[in-house]
Amino acid sequence: MSKKILMLVGDYAEDYETMVPFQALQMIGHQVDAVCPEKAKGDFIMTAIHDFDGAQTYSEKPGHRFILNADFAEVKEEDYDALLIPGGRAPEYLRLNEQVIKLVQAFDQSRKPIAAVCHGAQLLAAADVLKGRTCSAYPACAPEVRLSGGYYADIGIDEAYVDDNLVTAPAWPAHPQWLAKFAELLQK
Repeated sequence: MSKKILMLVGDYAEDYETMVPFQALQMIGHQVDAVCPEKAKGDFIMTAIHDFDGAQTYSEKPGHRFILNADFAEVKEEDYDALLIPGGRAPEYLRLNEQVIKLVQAFDQSRKPIAAVCHGAQLLAAADVLKGRTCSAYPACAPEVRLSGGYYADIGIDEAYVDDNLVTAPAWPAHPQWLAKFAELLQK
């Protein structure tokens, strides 16, 4: 059964964590509405490509222009079946937007599936939805998960973790598991 998924993105969202879920979920029949605060349908965000190339942390390279296909100003949680939060640098500033935080909280209060990858956990922590829950994220976000009352799942970079309606993963190498587990939740 086709589901309607809201994807929260912003400038310098991680390229693979934005493009791959957006396309893959559509490929299996779901509608994915990509939105960004203060931007409208037809506007674009700039993505960034994060790679693991031997430095102490990921490197960042210019990504693509990702075209938004819906308007943030018109988004209501009750119109969607699930929420998807890519990582990258976007969650760092999106978590400062009160409307974004309220949306994340509404999806969680409704127990709708939420998929977050990498730095997407910053939005979950800021929305105060991690208390007593286990969440994976990019390892640099582990302190935020713990400070928000959650338990950090220290799993392989290519693994995903499910806690009730929440599916999380450390980074884009986990896409096969992360998206498969999210797709399973969408069928329930």
